[in-house]
This record gives sequence, C-alpha cells and structure tokens, in this order.
Amino acid sequence: PHRDTPQVAAQDRLAMVQGAVQGVPCLSVDARELARDKPSYTIDTLESIRAELAAGDQLFLVLGWDAFCGLPGWHRWEELLQHCHILVLQRPDADVEPPDELRNLLAARSESDPTALSGPAGNISFVWQTPLAVSATQIRQLLASGKSVRFLVPDAVLAYIEAHELYRAPN
Repeated sequence: PHRDTPQVAAQDRLAMVQGAVQGVPCLSVDARELARDKPSYTIDTLESIRAELAAGDQLFLVLGWDAFCGLPGWHRWEELLQHCHILVLQRPDADVEPPDELRNLLAARSESDPTALSGPAGNISFVWQTPLAVSATQIRQLLASGKSVRFLVPDAVLAYIEAHELYRAPN
C-alpha cells in the first residue's frame, strides 16, 4: 500500500481490467487482493498464487520501469524472485535510475531475452515498448472534462466507464 487512494472503487477497477484483457487467452485477472481484510502486499499475493501452481510453472510479475525502481520500498521485496520472474516494461524515454540495491540484483539476475527465461522464478528481464503519447492521468483528465477517450482505451473499458459514469468531474 504505497499508492494514493484511487478515484474509483476497487470493483470498478477490477471490471475495467477484466474488460481490457477480455479475449487475450494468455492473460487472466486475479481478484484475491480485493478479498483481503488487511493491507495487501505483492509478496503475499505471489506466495498465494505460487502455492496453487505446479512446481515447475512459471509466474511473471509485470512492472513498469518506475515501479521496478521503487521495489526497495516494497514490503519483503527481496523475496519476490523466489516466487516469480519479473518482466519490466521499459520505455526509451525512461529517465529514472535504479537504486544501488537493484543494480546489484540486476547484475546477478538479469536475462536479456524474455523468451529465454527458464525455471519457475528467479530472473528479471526487460521488454521494450513504444511510449504512448498519453498517460492514464491524462485519460482521466480527458474524461473529467467530458472529452472522448475512444481509441485510447479498449472498447470494453470505455463502455464500462460510460455505463458507470466514472471519472466525471464533480458537479
């Protein structure tokens, strides 16, 4: 719990993520963190998921570069790689430098080719992505000002936002 309180309810965010991955067979949405009656930490979720998988099954935690650089502030972050591989989505324009703790981890656990990751957990790999010209914050601002975000979010997500009147400016 190192993020600000979101603008919309957890169930709405869950529904939007489900809409975003609808029709993508290799992705699934897990809602176990919403059922917890205490703060939810990534390590707890990974331990729970890992306990349900076969011993050799791979598990991936996907993070953006900024979130990855903040890992040393996470609860029990040093244990993450015992349970999963970490895929870091990196943009060419990323300008955050990793802290020393992560530099050492990268030197020991980095794999340049994500398709070469072996075993169920333990490595870090990077996936380069083309930066979009819009951020989630900008999308929320567009919605609050009544402007269209069509083509900026999946159709199912937009339909949900409109049906539930999310991210509108207060009257």
